[in-house]
Amino acid sequence: MGTLAEFEKITDAEEFFEFFDINYDERLVQVKRFHIMKKFGELVEKAKGHDMGSDAKLLEYYKFALLSVYKNFENGYSPSAADVWSMFDKPSACGTCSTAGSCNEITEVSNGAHACTSNNSVNF
Repeated sequence: MGTLAEFEKITDAEEFFEFFDINYDERLVQVKRFHIMKKFGELVEKAKGHDMGSDAKLLEYYKFALLSVYKNFENGYSPSAADVWSMFDKPSACGTCSTAGSCNEITEVSNGAHACTSNNSVNF
């Protein structure tokens, strides 16, 4: 496992699995990528408010969180239609990152929709 600084640079789902040395089914990650990363991102955000004592312990929590989320999907978990549709009602404020943790300037752009203004370039 690498450092917290290395973890924070990761942007691809497969890179998270490789970083934590977790075996995964590539096909499952390809199909459920959005849902896996959304749930993992939620757990990462929750951990940011807690003192884990050290970067190593925080990374262990992140590893456990990713493994736990992945195993749920591997064992057949499927988000309900309500979960999926609610994501469209309340999208991440930043469409350029998986956890919106790097957003530092979020502004309302129109009629209740918000966008990250700290990253002016969006790459496709």
